[in-house]
Amino acid sequence: MSELDPREPGTGTDDDGGAAAPAPSGAFAQLAAEEFDVMASMGGVRGLVESVLPGLVFVVVFVATRDLLPSLIAATAIALVALAARLLSRQSAAMALGGFAGVMIGVVWAWRSGEAGDFFVWGLWVNAVYLAGVLISILARWPVVGIIVALLRGRWESWRSSPAYARYVAATWLWVALFALRLSVQYPLYLSNQVGWLGTARLVMGVPLFALVLWVTWLLVREPAEEK
Repeated sequence: MSELDPREPGTGTDDDGGAAAPAPSGAFAQLAAEEFDVMASMGGVRGLVESVLPGLVFVVVFVATRDLLPSLIAATAIALVALAARLLSRQSAAMALGGFAGVMIGVVWAWRSGEAGDFFVWGLWVNAVYLAGVLISILARWPVVGIIVALLRGRWESWRSSPAYARYVAATWLWVALFALRLSVQYPLYLSNQVGWLGTARLVMGVPLFALVLWVTWLLVREPAEEK
């Protein structure tokens, strides 16, 4: 399967704790599962650590030193170790490079501007793009949750006319709320240059909030016995 196939068991998670916030592919396979696996939705222990650690280390070092350079070096070192571990274990190079690239975009952005808050600005842009895309999918009457579930269940022809369509729309609104909430909290912190609080907000609103919204989405779209 390709890296973008939502049926693929993935190890990545929503990386809102670091510089970027890519949407995982494998985590959404939980939407077709009989039982929801919280750890699988977060990419397992390894995926969780890789998602959280670069941003956490950056914030801790910066708050402790108030110096941008060692903070960037520490985050880069963590990302390099994670990349090397993925490659040495012969896991997907594309997935490993994607996570590394997200961190490095934040590192380069912050290094060029000299502003620590810019380590997180790429993630803000990504959340804004996700918000626009998910909202457009609802307005176009092709809610993205419905698309994913239809692909997972192999029912592409009939999903928009199924009784579950309203639930797909409701579940997609949850993701609009997620991305809007992240931006409404984090963007003001970015503008006011409160790096410690911004990093903390991104950690709290990253993997844990992603897993919570995915779980509620699963509750909404799981099939009642009479629909199976």
